[in-house]
Amino acid sequence: MLKKMNLKYFGCALFACVFLSYTSCKEQTTIAEAQKLTISEGFENPLGFYDKTPSFSWQLPVSEGVLSQSAYQIVVASTPDLLPDNADLWNSEKQQTAQSTWVKYAGTALQSRQKVYWQVKYWNQDNEASKWSEMNHFELGLLTNNDWKAKWIGLDTKKEKLLGSQENIVHRPQYLRKGFELSNDVASARLYITAKGVFDVAINGEDVSDDVMPPGYTPYKERIETITYDVTDVIESGQNTIGVELAAGWHSGRLGWEKELWVDTETPKMLFQLELTMKDGSKEMILSDDTWKGTTNGPTRISEIYDGETYDANLEMPNWTTNNFNDKTWESVNTFPVTNDIRLEPKRHTTVKTKIELATQEVVEKDGTAVFDLQQNMVGVPLLKVPMKKGQTLKIRFAEMLSPDGTFYTENYRTALSTNYYTASEDGVIEWMPKFTFHGFQYLELSGYDTSKTPSKDWVTGLVQYSDFEENGTFTSSHEKLNQLQSNIVWGLRGNFFDIPTDCPQRDERMGWTADAQVFAPASMFNADVYKFWASWMQSVGESQYDNGAVPWVVPDVLFNNKVSAGWGDACTIIPWKIYQRTGDKKILEENFETMKGWVKYHESVTKNYISSMGFFADWLQPLPENDSPKGDTSHSLIGTAFFAHSANLTAKTAKTLGKTEEFEKYNAIYKTVANAFENKFFEKGKVKDVAETQTSYLLALAFDLLSGDNNANAKKHLLRKIAEADNHLRTGFLGTPLLSEVLDATGEIDLMYKILFNETYPSWFYSINQGATTIWERWNSYSKKDGFNPMKMNSLNHYAYGAIGEWMYERIAGIAPLEPGYKTISIAPQVRQPLTSASANLNSPYGKISSSWRIADNDFKLEVVVPPNTTAKVVIPADTKQSLLLNGTTLEDNSNVKLVNTEKDTFVLEVQAGSYEFQSKLK
Repeated sequence: MLKKMNLKYFGCALFACVFLSYTSCKEQTTIAEAQKLTISEGFENPLGFYDKTPSFSWQLPVSEGVLSQSAYQIVVASTPDLLPDNADLWNSEKQQTAQSTWVKYAGTALQSRQKVYWQVKYWNQDNEASKWSEMNHFELGLLTNNDWKAKWIGLDTKKEKLLGSQENIVHRPQYLRKGFELSNDVASARLYITAKGVFDVAINGEDVSDDVMPPGYTPYKERIETITYDVTDVIESGQNTIGVELAAGWHSGRLGWEKELWVDTETPKMLFQLELTMKDGSKEMILSDDTWKGTTNGPTRISEIYDGETYDANLEMPNWTTNNFNDKTWESVNTFPVTNDIRLEPKRHTTVKTKIELATQEVVEKDGTAVFDLQQNMVGVPLLKVPMKKGQTLKIRFAEMLSPDGTFYTENYRTALSTNYYTASEDGVIEWMPKFTFHGFQYLELSGYDTSKTPSKDWVTGLVQYSDFEENGTFTSSHEKLNQLQSNIVWGLRGNFFDIPTDCPQRDERMGWTADAQVFAPASMFNADVYKFWASWMQSVGESQYDNGAVPWVVPDVLFNNKVSAGWGDACTIIPWKIYQRTGDKKILEENFETMKGWVKYHESVTKNYISSMGFFADWLQPLPENDSPKGDTSHSLIGTAFFAHSANLTAKTAKTLGKTEEFEKYNAIYKTVANAFENKFFEKGKVKDVAETQTSYLLALAFDLLSGDNNANAKKHLLRKIAEADNHLRTGFLGTPLLSEVLDATGEIDLMYKILFNETYPSWFYSINQGATTIWERWNSYSKKDGFNPMKMNSLNHYAYGAIGEWMYERIAGIAPLEPGYKTISIAPQVRQPLTSASANLNSPYGKISSSWRIADNDFKLEVVVPPNTTAKVVIPADTKQSLLLNGTTLEDNSNVKLVNTEKDTFVLEVQAGSYEFQSKLK
């Protein structure tokens, strides 16, 4: 009996053990961990972070057995040893959802300076658990003004006339320093710093960072960004010295082409707070206060964004940022308290850095002057290595193009002098680069060097500078000029994303013009990782909005003219919606919803019976045969009313997405009312009436869905007539051009859009390429080999607005577009037409890499596709559907990953799960 009982007990125990082992093993069965962990708008392990309520995102690995996510768990802790099992800040527990992007933090409130660690695990489609991810972290900056114990400091810089000008008056750059002594060893050191101006900081002779012109450009009367640096490695036990160079930058330099905008700028100031944790646990602070000393008698004599930098090596101060320097002749600084009228907030996107080096390609010398050609229009500064004699002053000039006679074309710089000077203190090769200015140029001219030496290419290297983002997508094709257009788009982006989205980088503007930004934002989101860049600038848009809801022409607003324009101010509704479509992050809508509402209210205030009186820029730089007004001939009222309806519609869509039902109904009703008023006022039987009939007038009506029934159908016919009247060329400016491809695509006129895109003659994208363009130009006819430069001084050769065509190239030629916000569901549907025989694009989506690459040979069509995990794709393949479709070399049969949905209009339509595939079809 006992033996039987023991046997029975043993059997039960054995069963229990086997069962527990089985379930334990099943729970422990792991798949590859999540990767590319980011927070908020795509930050990886940031220091001095701005967001105390971040969101978390991750990507599933491209790995066998991982198609999608069924659940996740996030753990967040204040120290790394608490993860993953003892998270003290937040444990989301297992959440049954496919969501792997923009998961909002819901834990203990976070504080300034706090360092936070986090991990994530996920369960795949078969409920198999992954390993815990690698541990990521972020550290918050100083989130409120109350965190600052330091004071603003600076000198009474005199305003002096700039060399070569009777008008331009500037602040002398300042050199500020302080010594301090530490009796203990440092465990960690954080420097929190900002400026009313731009700065460069060194400690003990070591540069703290390679940032360019920090802290950046914001509406300074509302907000100044702060930067956090980890300076632990440069702080020493014993004596230390801090040195800060401070220049005018955007805050205190001249901005704009009108003197009254800049003659009374505030003296630059700096704010410095070094927080030290010693190895014995004690803490110390080194602050900007009245113990600092400064001088304006340093080598950088002048530094202005528009006008350039002047440097005198005779005034260099060796070792001034080290302990081995005597500052007894320096003066005491002035101090000013930190007040609450201007918010101090951590920078919410990346600083500008030197990203690319361009070598000189050709040098031409004549009469003691040397011209260096980089063969690429770029933005940044030159690195000079030039032989000079003591006392010589090197003059450095810039130009985007040369005149036909070989002289510098600088008329389009207008009042921007864009000239640097360097005075040598000894014989030999000087090595120098400007620090607090930037230039737009392809050509550089040197004079004042040692003419006994023959100029060589290594004298000049172009340092390309822009906000520190990385490539996000690529596009290439079988057509050389289309590839050059793509290159021009990318270089236009690099040249004009200098902390804010500028209109141009070379003349006396370099401002955040809102229309340029709204038309180019989608193309930029494909090419570069710029979500954080746009989110930051949109915050500035909201801060710059007037009390009546109007949005200024430029952001930050430095014109202060209280003027607005339809299509410009509408950036506040268009950009957030476009970004949401490409990211899936509702935060961009939440942050901008009130600004949208205010703008729609302003629209309504300048209407009568819902017809707008807002005007000004209209369809800016529309090409007219008579080369008339830059505003074109499309009715201002028609444009204003169309954008009123469009912004109301986008605000309604935003409200619906955010679950705001009453506000959706309100703004949707406004949209319908304005659309009806627009249709009755400006159209009859689908034809524009009572105002000029233009391509843009039809494009606005059709793109913004403002016409009903027969009016809509007839308007399409009239649009095609207007295009035919222009010999199948565009006649659109800044507002109409980005709508052209969208409308022709939606109406099925793909062949016509291809024709317009590949046109070689004016006005067209290839026209500027045929004239030698390496960036997008401001005008369709900025220059021609036959007639020379456009006579207008407003003639930027680096102006990204017309690069908006990139959106159609990526989404329709290569074929990658979001069907669901954030590319959760993807459309891969390339529009295949002559003269192309191939095209391909790659995109780093929030879920991972998407790829579409097609080619045609002997009537065979091949499409290679990559669909990232946790997404699905609708793939549309052109084909003779009576013949077989091949998948990876064999006839397609429905399986769990690829399903044939239907055949329509000579295409196979497929539903595709994550993976890499090659499809092959026969074309008709």
